[in-house]
Amino acid sequence: MRTSRPASVQGAPLHDARDVVRKAVFPVAGFGTRFLPATKACPEELLPVVDRPLVQYAVDEAARAGITDIVFVTGRNKRAIEDHFDRAYELEAELNAKRNVAALEALASVLPRGVSFSYVRQPAMLGLGDAVVRARPLIGDAPFAVVLPDDLIDGTRPALGELLDLHYAHRASVVAVMPVAPADVDRYGIVATDHRDRILRIVEKPAPGMAPSNLGVVGRYVLTPGIWRALEALPPGAGGEIQLTDAIAALLATETVVAGRFNGRRYDCGSTLGFLEAQMAYARKNPVLWRDLRQAVAPMFRSGARNATAAMSTDADAGSAARAAAA
Repeated sequence: MRTSRPASVQGAPLHDARDVVRKAVFPVAGFGTRFLPATKACPEELLPVVDRPLVQYAVDEAARAGITDIVFVTGRNKRAIEDHFDRAYELEAELNAKRNVAALEALASVLPRGVSFSYVRQPAMLGLGDAVVRARPLIGDAPFAVVLPDDLIDGTRPALGELLDLHYAHRASVVAVMPVAPADVDRYGIVATDHRDRILRIVEKPAPGMAPSNLGVVGRYVLTPGIWRALEALPPGAGGEIQLTDAIAALLATETVVAGRFNGRRYDCGSTLGFLEAQMAYARKNPVLWRDLRQAVAPMFRSGARNATAAMSTDADAGSAARAAAA
């Protein structure tokens, strides 16, 4: 396990090496219902974005931010995630025998050096707060991160590293936020902040026109141990669920919580559109693939444009005929 200081906190005012956040919780127990039937047998987190599973991008981001211990909170039918982050000796032997160096390097990249993986079960889907609580025996009473893999964030610096910098500077919990369109506030937790980006209030999915701001919560958190008390004191909500947003709202009464703005583009890979946007963005990182992809889809767009023009022309002709008949 790595003991060196994470690159993300170089220059941060740490007083004790024990202050460095090393552990992260990855809640991955959900059913992935928005992608059914594709996720009936395959975890949503293992759906590929170009040539890497979605969860791999989140793990790589955490590793770059200095995380060395990742706790996956899984559910039934999620064993494939454990298999992905394990050695495949038979496959490695086959690739070695064939001297397939490129494939061996791809396999080696799955397991970031110095990062260990642990797994706990969430028996029932009772909210994000319940999922985080399941990891407490492995997290202990130290600050830790929470990463939601279906929020894919593409940036030159790891978004989690930026949040950790804020945590070290403020000695406080940090919640990732980004501006969202006014029409979309009912899809997010929305925060109100002061001039120093300290959170004053957090509201879960407010109706448009009722939101305290346009800052929506994104799936990256750095939390102090105070969150355990808040989660334990929280009464279950609808359906017996315990929501992390509600626990953070309770934490505001006793601790500072900071809104963490980050650089980079976030893709909501829990939605079909966001997933396809991420595919295009990451395909563009490979010049050869991007060239071939553009050539492949260009005829589709030309055909679509012709069909749209023809449809508009037909509608216009029908309208002219109707007006002539009325006259």
